[in-house]
Amino acid sequence: MRTAKSTGDWIREQLSRTYSLNQLDLGADARLAKKGFTFETESYEIAELGHLCIMRMKAMLGLMRMETVILSVTHRDAPLINLDYVKAAGKETQLVELYNTQIASEAEELQEAFRKIRDRDADLTDYTSPGKHWYDDILYPCSYHKTGKGVSDRLAGAARDCAGTYISLLASAPACDPAAKQDKIHSFAESLLKSGGPAVDQVAKLFGRDTAERLILRHMYGVR
Repeated sequence: MRTAKSTGDWIREQLSRTYSLNQLDLGADARLAKKGFTFETESYEIAELGHLCIMRMKAMLGLMRMETVILSVTHRDAPLINLDYVKAAGKETQLVELYNTQIASEAEELQEAFRKIRDRDADLTDYTSPGKHWYDDILYPCSYHKTGKGVSDRLAGAARDCAGTYISLLASAPACDPAAKQDKIHSFAESLLKSGGPAVDQVAKLFGRDTAERLILRHMYGVR
């Protein structure tokens, strides 16, 4: 059984120990519901760091669930980190992805730590998304992609270990120009919006393109 406290809640609590978080008022976008799909979103400004988003989706009367956590760091030259957890038909998938949105740094210590977490779970099934993707050139190979049944705690543990390592290494990441770093994240978010994907396409289909654009650019990545 998956740990009761969600990864998003855990990450928010870890960040709040060091940084000041200000929850943003998302208005009607905080909860979007239509045709059996419900999206609930929390978004935070993090003083002297960047932006945090936690989005949860439920469908099929709760038989399908998703949680996405995005930490967009603008004041430190650290990678963009996205965490996605999906449960459907009894099968769970956990992704923890690092994207190269840095200005100069290579984040070598972080990459090595992620490789160790990934290799620790080498016996779990890799989740693969066939074909080419717009983000392939900036996705770090050390990212975590695992799937299976009956492995809830292992997936949750890996997600927390990855996120905890990321947060702990932020203090030693080089400072950078926040505006230049935000431009990098803005480019990433625009590419996601333009290229689409299952979640993006579903939101646009249910709630319209304007809502999808606002959700991604403003609420998820904090760039508008």
